[in-house]
Amino acid sequence: MTAQPNALELEDLVMHFGPVRAVDGVSLTIARGRVTALVGESGSGKSTVGRCVVRLLEPSAGVVRLAGTDVTHLSRRRLREHRKKVSIVFQDPAGSLDPRMLVGDVVAEPLRLSGQRMSRRDREARVAAELGRVGLRAEVARRYPHELSGGQRQRVSIARALISEPMLLIADEPTSALDVSVQASVLNLLADLQGDLGFACLFITHDLSAVEYLADDIAVMYLGQLVEKGSREQVFARPAHPYTQALLAAAPLADPVRQRQRQPVLLGDDLPSALDPPSGCRFRTRCPLAFDRCATEVPAQVEIAGGMAACHLVQPDGTRPDVRATQPSELSS
Repeated sequence: MTAQPNALELEDLVMHFGPVRAVDGVSLTIARGRVTALVGESGSGKSTVGRCVVRLLEPSAGVVRLAGTDVTHLSRRRLREHRKKVSIVFQDPAGSLDPRMLVGDVVAEPLRLSGQRMSRRDREARVAAELGRVGLRAEVARRYPHELSGGQRQRVSIARALISEPMLLIADEPTSALDVSVQASVLNLLADLQGDLGFACLFITHDLSAVEYLADDIAVMYLGQLVEKGSREQVFARPAHPYTQALLAAAPLADPVRQRQRQPVLLGDDLPSALDPPSGCRFRTRCPLAFDRCATEVPAQVEIAGGMAACHLVQPDGTRPDVRATQPSELSS
């Protein structure tokens, strides 16, 4: 039996905006039915990766494959037949829904663009079913987006993204623009839909509590490059890269006792500019463990227990740094 191709494959993806190196050689694979979280600070290039996947941006270099088909530079006509395989949910539902269109027309738009011939009655029934699947009543189809709450608008966005039954969903910070009170309900909805429909998902976020709840795998991005990849269990239990360790140390814990006992990781300076990234390891200007080699040599991607980390201090035998326990002076002399 021939194995099905992966939902998404990125090979050395590059996206430069003139001198700005937003994405600089990202390789990532998402198997069918898996949820991969792409995490990192604002400005790390996460959303740019997502927009390259759906071809809202045409990459400067590299390869994007959807279900084994190279879609990197397809013409607009040929790209249309592949667009139904991938959908995107944006961060701000208010900005991604046309305020002049009724919700029913917004949700039905992917059906129209894909060229599906349906009667008006069938289309309305399909829209009503999709709205029901995301927890909205059928009469919402006759309202405008501005008449809905933020959580309802994001549910409309999810319905629009899934009505074409995509194989891959790009969820770009889908809860960050919502009130805290509704974020959990939208995450629960995404988890339920993914379990029921079995689509693969690239979940772009900086919320590590959401990652722990929703993701199967994690890819950590810093200043346009991937610095670590692995399963959720592996990354949360034994993060290998100093940047990943710092992110996890900064994530709030529900247990106040554990929160007080946890040793903080202090990073120097702010995220450097993608106009002029640091030489060698891009994280070195903020890393408490940086030493001379970090400034002159780009770290190789070292395979570790089914994952990867790009750090000079990570070894294939499982040896890895720990910024929470080691003083910088021990490694910089």
